[in-house]
Amino acid sequence: MTRVVVTGYGALSALGQDVESYAQNLLAGGCGIGPITAFDSSPLRTQIAAEVPGYNPSAHFSQRDQSQIDRFSQFAILASRQAAVHAGLSNDGQMTERACVVYGTGVGGQITQDQNYKRLYADGKYNTHPFTVAKLMPSAAASHIGMDLGITGPSYGVTSACSSAAHAIANGWMLIRSGLADVALVGGSEALISLGAVAAWESMRVLALDTCRPFSAKRGGLVLGEGAGTLVLESLEHAQARGAPILAELAGVGMTSDAGNLIRPSLHGPVRAMQQAIAGSGLQAADVAYVNAHGTGTLQNDPVETQAIHEVFGEHAARLVVSSSKSMIGHTLGAAGALEAIATVVALQSQTAPPTMNYLAADPKCDLDYAPNAARPMQIGAALSNSFAFGGLNVALCFRHADLMTPLQKG
Repeated sequence: MTRVVVTGYGALSALGQDVESYAQNLLAGGCGIGPITAFDSSPLRTQIAAEVPGYNPSAHFSQRDQSQIDRFSQFAILASRQAAVHAGLSNDGQMTERACVVYGTGVGGQITQDQNYKRLYADGKYNTHPFTVAKLMPSAAASHIGMDLGITGPSYGVTSACSSAAHAIANGWMLIRSGLADVALVGGSEALISLGAVAAWESMRVLALDTCRPFSAKRGGLVLGEGAGTLVLESLEHAQARGAPILAELAGVGMTSDAGNLIRPSLHGPVRAMQQAIAGSGLQAADVAYVNAHGTGTLQNDPVETQAIHEVFGEHAARLVVSSSKSMIGHTLGAAGALEAIATVVALQSQTAPPTMNYLAADPKCDLDYAPNAARPMQIGAALSNSFAFGGLNVALCFRHADLMTPLQKG
C-alpha cells in the first residue's frame, strides 16, 4: 500500500503571516487573541477575535486581483505558496497532471457576502461586483491555488464545517493512495471576522467574552479566528525520488458521522474516528504520545472529547499529553484541521507538545494532562489531530515521526 508523507507546510494565523512564526509562537505559548479590528464591534457583546496580524493584501496582490479574490482565498494562496517552497516543489511537470488540490472552508467568501449584503440592504445599491459569485463560492480557494501553482490534476473544495480542512487532508491522502496523484496540496482557509458572521455566532451563545480556555474551569466558550494552513502530501516513492524532506508520515485517517444532533457533540463518532486512524496506521493506542485536540473551549465539547479519549486509550490516557491550539489561534473553523495538523507535525519534529494556554484550574469533567500554559518537551513517536464538527462530522489524523519508518521505507 502506498505510504503518504508530509514534505512541506505553510500557514497564516493569528500567530503570524508565515509558518515559521506560527511554529515558534505556538511552542512559545503566544496568544493571538485580541480586540476586533476588522470592523466596529461596538454593537455586539463579543469584542475579541483571533485575526491575522498586520495583513496587507497589497503586499501580495495587485488591486485587480484583490477585487477578484476574497480574503479567504488570498490566505489559501499565500499558505500554499509557502508550503510549495518549503517542500521544494517547482512549477514544472511534477506540478501539473500528477498533482492535486483539495481545500476546505467552512463558509467561503464571508467577507464578500457581508459587503454584498451591506451594499444591497443598507446602502440600497442593487448592482453588485461582477465577481461576487466567484469570490464567495467555497471552491474558489482550491481553484486559485491550482491556477497560482499550475496544478492541473484533481482540484476541488471540501465543506464540512469545522472538519473541512481535516476532510481535505484525508481526501488528498486517499487520492495519493489510490494512484490518482503523486502530490497533494491540502488544507483549509477561513476569513469570517465580519459583523454578520460574529453576530450569528454570538447568537448561538458559544462565544467567549475574555479569551479561549480549552478544558479549563471557568472557560467561557470559543473565540473565532481566521487564517489558512496548507500541507504538501506526497507518496513516499515520489518524495524519495526527488530528494524531498520527509517531515512526518500521515499514517492513518479516521472519518465518521454521528447521525445525531446538528449542534450537540456525541461520544461514539469521535471514538470511532480515533480508533480508525490508529488502526489504519498499524499502531496501537499505546504508541500515541500526543493528541492535538479539537478543544474548542465550550462547556459541551471539551468534556465529550475528554471522555472519548478515555474510551479510546483506556489506562494509557493518563500518560497522554493533550493540548488545544485554539487557545492561541482561536477557532478558525474550516482552516482549523489544517493549522492543527501542522501543529501536530511541529510537535513531532520538535519533540515538544504545544501548550494549552489561558488555563486557570482543573475541571472535574476534563481530567487529562493538557500541558497547561507551557509547552512540554517529550518523546513523541506518533500523534493524533482531532477535528469534530457541527453536524457530527468527525476526522482523526494519525501522524508518525519519520524516524519510526524503517530504513527500507525511508530509502
